[in-house]
Amino acid sequence: MFKNISLKKVRAVGIASLGAMILSSCSSLPPIRTEAKVDLERFMGDWYVIANIPTYIEKGAHNAVESYKLDEDGDILTQFRFNQGSFDGEYKVYNPKGFIWDHESNAVWGMQFIWPIEMEYRIVYLDTDYSETIIGRSDRDYVWIMARTPIITNARYQKLVNIIQQEGYDITELQKVPQQPLGIRKSN
Repeated sequence: MFKNISLKKVRAVGIASLGAMILSSCSSLPPIRTEAKVDLERFMGDWYVIANIPTYIEKGAHNAVESYKLDEDGDILTQFRFNQGSFDGEYKVYNPKGFIWDHESNAVWGMQFIWPIEMEYRIVYLDTDYSETIIGRSDRDYVWIMARTPIITNARYQKLVNIIQQEGYDITELQKVPQQPLGIRKSN
């Protein structure tokens, strides 16, 4: 009988501990900030990836550019292109499709690389002149700093990093994406 009681206690403690671990692993971070209103027409076009917490396919990307085009259905045709591993590395192109999830703000999208999976894509920050943006996710697993030019000042970069940090990201995971000035890039 003593062994049965101990075993029951051990099970109960184990189950309680497991439950506590699961609950503590749930994010206690507030919801990620999202821009109140995005003018989709102004947002379309080329965005140079300045820094990111990269997805698997982005690791080692050089001269990374994400381009958006609004199609007649209101979906966002996307092209993500870069050189793999170096400025002279293999040229890669991906064509995910974006879908507006929040039509009131236009700042929350689903990005689909593989049907039927859509990855959350939030416009966390957008400069008033649409020259710089931060794209993030509620899980805070990936983030992108992007600009209309391949190079931004250190002051601008640090401002954007500070925003990312305020949103709860681990900025030690943030990696600058090597970008060449437009005048010396080879055309692909």
